[in-house]
Amino acid sequence: MEQNRLYNCPVDAILGVIGGKYKPIILFHLMDGTLRFSELKRFLPQATPKMLTQQLRELEADGIIHREVYPVVPPKTEYSLTDFGHTMAPVLNAMCE
Repeated sequence: MEQNRLYNCPVDAILGVIGGKYKPIILFHLMDGTLRFSELKRFLPQATPKMLTQQLRELEADGIIHREVYPVVPPKTEYSLTDFGHTMAPVLNAMCE
């Protein structure tokens, strides 16, 4: 999370972390388990690869997702929720309802 930002209320805090065009959708799909970039892209066909990469990097920087890169050809990258990321499940489930 942005270290220098002060939040006025819990809603402001959660939007500061998952507020992004595709972030809630990414997190929702990662709640079911680890996914590769191509799998996430299939869930978000309207997202450009650049935008999806940007959103994933921001979630990783905030400590919500973990990115694992395997040194194989072609490159293999997997994304999963961190323990902190799993704490977002009630918020995401409430959004679904």
